[in-house]
Amino acid sequence: MIERVLEQFLFRSRWLLAPFYVMLVVSLCVLLLKAGQETVHFVVHALSATESDVILGVLALVDLTLTGSLIIIVIFSGYENFVSKIEVDDAKDWPEWMGKIDFSGLKLKLLSSIVAISGIQVLKAFMNVKNISDRDLIWLVVIHMVFVGSGLLMALTDKISGEAKSP
Repeated sequence: MIERVLEQFLFRSRWLLAPFYVMLVVSLCVLLLKAGQETVHFVVHALSATESDVILGVLALVDLTLTGSLIIIVIFSGYENFVSKIEVDDAKDWPEWMGKIDFSGLKLKLLSSIVAISGIQVLKAFMNVKNISDRDLIWLVVIHMVFVGSGLLMALTDKISGEAKSP
């Protein structure tokens, strides 16, 4: 009896994660505001900007877009994996990946997005190399390589563990 009550309590406690996903939706709205602000700044200064400034502006928007996509992946995959299945009867534009990403796939998608965002930061730094110290540039590259290495090791670990589970 105590065991069953404890298990029910633990099972229902997964709903404590739901507010975290709501807060991520709020953060997505804040990111949208920042993207709007960046777009206005980009457009207003487009005619007087150098080619490098235009590329940096585009990279900033790509960076914000990837971050927004990362938040969406975390919201939907996390909610479906840890809280409850999302059931929308009339959703004709339901993304194919939703409902199919397990925790391992979620980790890989997250790390892949982080690597892409990190890569954009490194590219932005190289585009603005005159204004960045060698030390800062080296740290950006080192951090990016750590993310790349982590992603490769995580993918390799998941592949090995998947093969070990296969009969």
